[in-house]
Amino acid sequence: MGVMTPAPARTPDAPSPGGASLRPVAVAALIGTTIEYYDFFIYGTAAALGFGRVFFPELGRTGGLLASFSVYAVAFAGRPLGALLFGHFGDRLGRKATLVASLLLMGLSTVAVGLLPGYGAWGFWSPAALVLLRTLQGFGLGGEWGGAALLLAENAPPDRRGRYGAYLQLGPCAGFFLATGVFLLLSETLGEQTFGSWGWRVPFLASSGLVAVGLFVRMRITETPVFADERERAKAPALEVLREHGRTVLLAGGGTMVGYALFYLTTTFSLAYATEQLGVGRNLMLALLMGGAVLKGAAAWCSAGLSDRWGRRRTLQFATVVSIGWALLLFPLLETVRPPLVALAVVGALVVLGCLFGPVAAYLPELFPTRVRYTGASLTYNIGGVVGGATAPLVATRLTGTYGTAEPVGWYLAGLGVVSLLCLCALAETRGSTLDARSRRALGGVGGTAARGS
Repeated sequence: MGVMTPAPARTPDAPSPGGASLRPVAVAALIGTTIEYYDFFIYGTAAALGFGRVFFPELGRTGGLLASFSVYAVAFAGRPLGALLFGHFGDRLGRKATLVASLLLMGLSTVAVGLLPGYGAWGFWSPAALVLLRTLQGFGLGGEWGGAALLLAENAPPDRRGRYGAYLQLGPCAGFFLATGVFLLLSETLGEQTFGSWGWRVPFLASSGLVAVGLFVRMRITETPVFADERERAKAPALEVLREHGRTVLLAGGGTMVGYALFYLTTTFSLAYATEQLGVGRNLMLALLMGGAVLKGAAAWCSAGLSDRWGRRRTLQFATVVSIGWALLLFPLLETVRPPLVALAVVGALVVLGCLFGPVAAYLPELFPTRVRYTGASLTYNIGGVVGGATAPLVATRLTGTYGTAEPVGWYLAGLGVVSLLCLCALAETRGSTLDARSRRALGGVGGTAARGS
């Protein structure tokens, strides 16, 4: 095996390996994931701020919150199914068309939530329709991240793949910033009764304009050169991934698990816990989350760039160790109810989260061959979401209800971090690996070092 010669560094205007400019590719990935995650996050914020009163009024405050978080978790169950469905077509037909379809499904489902009558008008059918729409949202998001990651990874030069993957990781930060900002604006301008009556619908309906912009941008991009050059299309990508790369899927999904748990415990559970049980002001928490989203993006950018020099796995391992320590500090700081310490808890958690997710957009695509890369990367990412993100708010709500404090939630989060760290230790290092490999052997085994371009 020859020694890899680093490719010259490029700006986003430089041509990709296939000759296309990287700027429209980066913009398409960034805008698309911003919109998709905006759509996904506004439900979590709405659930924390009072969805229970709209769709589950007969269950009381705690019961309504649990029901809202349960519906929140439903979308996570749809994400692996969406990863398999969109991954199949992404590996068979191409990345571009599949990404357009996932964005359209997500956007229409989100707007429909904004039009959905509450329990007082539709009774049982209202929460039932909410569950269906959240499932469709999960389907759409399940096919989004993996395709957008491939859009960047399969166009970027090998020695800058982590850096270009950071554009994708800025999308969730921007989406969360927009979602939180809209709710903060509504909270400042509308009274509690008006917000509960119709104000919560505004962020969902506003998604229609964002989706139109995203579709326009994505229709203008071209297919990735790596996929266009691939001659061996998998007949059943999902079966091939599970049969030949199942261990990698489970280990990499476990490796991202703690990041999901940290994010949703900070942005949904902590928001509800701090405002409803600790008496922290809603606007203060929303402002802290907005500021944290900006710093999360900066941390993801730095972490992704570091992975090009230090290695994907090593960067993720370091960030995971930090997350374990922060998990034990997060809730004791929050429960002081002192604004500076609450700010440290929330913003610090989001900064750690940025470090955790920075290299992921490059790392997961590098673990799979081209013929099943869309399915493999999407399924892996969303398995981590189901295990880490879907259950975390539910477990946390139960723990605080039982013990009267959120301190046990920190130990739960730290335990997930230990499991994620062990999973990462069993995975391969992939920095500098080729993406046109056509067999599992070309990528190297789990726990080893992936093949590098020569």
